[in-house]
Amino acid sequence: MPDKPDPSDVRRAVKTYIRSAYGDLPLPTAVARRLDQIAQASDESFYSCPAFETDKNHTPTRYSVRLGNPRYPHMKLVVDPSPDGKGYLFRADCHDRHCCPKPDSREYEAFRQLMEHNQACAQGIEADWAKDGTATLKTYLRDDLARRMVAKAD
Repeated sequence: MPDKPDPSDVRRAVKTYIRSAYGDLPLPTAVARRLDQIAQASDESFYSCPAFETDKNHTPTRYSVRLGNPRYPHMKLVVDPSPDGKGYLFRADCHDRHCCPKPDSREYEAFRQLMEHNQACAQGIEADWAKDGTATLKTYLRDDLARRMVAKAD
């Protein structure tokens, strides 16, 4: 397992995320600040940049950066280890399932609509990553299936 994903891969994934999530809309100040921190970080200090949140309880370390979307500031770009342990995969984490109100709550329907928006945004980001050649779980599974089919045919 590589120690960490190459910073150029993460920068490319961040750029695609922002383009997909925000389009031409202005970025929130906090997101613009995180993007500046990422842009200014050298490759050597990249993962110690304050934009990154790390999960050191997860081995290997999981990295994330809170980039949000126009309706929800808590959505994250997450860099997870791949299932085979040979690399990393990128994921758009809606980060909203843990706080959904109960179905009988007045806020439930509005929050469900927000969750649907977040899911559509995440799917769009991950589809754009796939087009850009950025590894996601879906692309990993597709490639793994193709490898298995070739191996089975041999």
